[in-house]
Amino acid sequence: MTFLIQGPTRMSDPQAISSHDPIESTAGNLELVAQATQRGAEDARVAAARTWTATGLFVSRFVYKTCYTISYGVIFPSVLLARAVPVNNAAVRGLIEGAQAAGHKVDELYHPALAPPTDSPSAALAPT
Repeated sequence: MTFLIQGPTRMSDPQAISSHDPIESTAGNLELVAQATQRGAEDARVAAARTWTATGLFVSRFVYKTCYTISYGVIFPSVLLARAVPVNNAAVRGLIEGAQAAGHKVDELYHPALAPPTDSPSAALAPT
């Protein structure tokens, strides 16, 4: 059995210098910091994308449920009330003619060219 006894390392030994080189260990630390920063930035991008998706889904559901509730709350009672009124009577005819008159008035206000002129020469020639 042979034993090799090694003496103290000298500063001139290149292996001893490289294992304790502060510049090399600093470069290694900077490399680790750079990798951690890149991973952190990627994690932040992924988290932001998930948050944006979740927020969009929440807003979409909120808008849908709000519109559904309002439309059901308005349309259902209106249709229920309309079905409760008998068809052939003065009230229904009045509602229909009033709705038509309102539609004509809106057309008159927004499209004056479509409305019949009020001071036409034929109205002055009509017998009284």
